[in-house]
Amino acid sequence: MGFHTLDRDERLTIARRGTAYFDQRLAELTDADLGAPSALQGWGRRHLLAHVGYNAAALCRLLDWAATGVETPMYASPQQRAAEIDEGATLSPAVLRNLFAHTVARLDEKWRNLPDAAWSAQVRTAQGRTVPAAETLWMRTREVWIHAVDLGNGGRFGDFPDVVLDSLLDDIIGMWRRKGTGTGIVLHVDGREPVAVGTESGHDTAVVAGPLPAVVRWAAGRGSVDLVGGAELTPPHWL
Repeated sequence: MGFHTLDRDERLTIARRGTAYFDQRLAELTDADLGAPSALQGWGRRHLLAHVGYNAAALCRLLDWAATGVETPMYASPQQRAAEIDEGATLSPAVLRNLFAHTVARLDEKWRNLPDAAWSAQVRTAQGRTVPAAETLWMRTREVWIHAVDLGNGGRFGDFPDVVLDSLLDDIIGMWRRKGTGTGIVLHVDGREPVAVGTESGHDTAVVAGPLPAVVRWAAGRGSVDLVGGAELTPPHWL
């Protein structure tokens, strides 16, 4: 069962649980801790927190688009998005924490008040995909759960609901296949049939094996933790 097969209230609940999980990890960091690097190469924790806050604001713009029919993109451009994050990273810890709390509250209010008909309205993501506004639930779910781990202070993929792990793996495999990457990779999740990302003659098979959280963590580019096979392999980029 995947995230998108759940009813809207269940999807909202999982998105809110992810926000609470991120918030818990954040609350355990002191203001001084926020000055340290995150687990994402090239980003400090302030960059990460700014990104998560501004992502919520960007999703609010998509929900406004769905509600009004007036096109309001997530970001003016990739350059504007990057500059916003860089500028946000210079804010004080108190302001960054407030940014996160404020944008989270705004996003939740937009979800609560979105008219039923608007959930199916078509909007465009920052990657250029046209999706129904309901997709913002998954976009945010993916964001907060993964970036809670990226804070680098104890977040674990093993804490994610299985439905989130399953849907993340589907997303990642789908992206690899669309990009034509990952050929030869076979994922062995404990207790499941192996999944070949792509097959092509002349390619060696590279097996990555382990429990679901470990395989998803590796596939998402967050390291080889608890894998029983393939830990030495580097996954293709997926976003």
